[in-house]
Amino acid sequence: MTPPLERLGDAPWGAAVLLDGEAATTLHHIPEDGDVEIGSVTKGVTGLLYCDAVERGEVAPDDPLDRHLPLTGCAAGTVTLEALSQHRSGLPRLPAIDGLLGRSWRMWRHGQNPYGDTLAELLEQTRATKVGRPKASYSNLGFELLGHAVAAAAGTSYADLVRERVAGPLGLSSWYVPATAAELSPRAVPGHARGGRAAEAWTGEGLGPAGGIRSTVAGLATFAGALLDGKAPGSSALDPTTRFAGPAVRIGAAWITTEVRGRHLTWHNGGTGGWRSFVGLDREAGRAVAIVRAGPRSVDRVGMDLLRS
Repeated sequence: MTPPLERLGDAPWGAAVLLDGEAATTLHHIPEDGDVEIGSVTKGVTGLLYCDAVERGEVAPDDPLDRHLPLTGCAAGTVTLEALSQHRSGLPRLPAIDGLLGRSWRMWRHGQNPYGDTLAELLEQTRATKVGRPKASYSNLGFELLGHAVAAAAGTSYADLVRERVAGPLGLSSWYVPATAAELSPRAVPGHARGGRAAEAWTGEGLGPAGGIRSTVAGLATFAGALLDGKAPGSSALDPTTRFAGPAVRIGAAWITTEVRGRHLTWHNGGTGGWRSFVGLDREAGRAVAIVRAGPRSVDRVGMDLLRS
């Protein structure tokens, strides 16, 4: 059987395996100081910030969105923060957007970023979005709104909240949340779309809490270690609180816990136009994995195999 890391191929990738406080990191065509998109692993960070805000008394799980964001009078405004954190709000995956089909086409055909909206634009789209029956259903929109609501409750922006409460305390100097392409660092590593084409970086103020964080591989490894040893703020987000997809899959605040052959693995993955990502933990064994890869191919299986090996 091919070893897990060899299955990542020749595209740029980076991986770290942490065990007993030690990290083994491998970089392939990614500079040590190069920052990459971690995609929806950002939702895991938003889950931490939400739980930390609950612990600080800044928000409560049963707070409706319109308590913290200007969404009074629309269906989304009545959704609770807890429902958002568990992907059971009834919100769709994406908001009601004029020209959504065109955005999707330009992403798949030309690798363009479909998520450049400001927070004001996101809120306007949300006001026109229908809310369905509450059930377990993954929602990018839900986590965008959750992160911005938590930041508003703290009197700051999402990008600043990440810096002040996660990146700063954990020493993650490479972390940032670019609102525009102009805010990308000179060390930003480009991703690859299908067929090896260059992909535009996914930037956008609205997108931030659902998929906007950038990090070096070393920074992502440090973050995984902080999750493992409980030093990350809001670490209760990792604890599963309700069923998500069948009896073997449960969810906390964003973080998924899957039972695999008697072991409980906690994880979140991510995917953007140019990158795939995975952060996973075997908390009982004291093992963690962080992987990023340029391109459209999932790294989930590699991450799970590394956790179980």
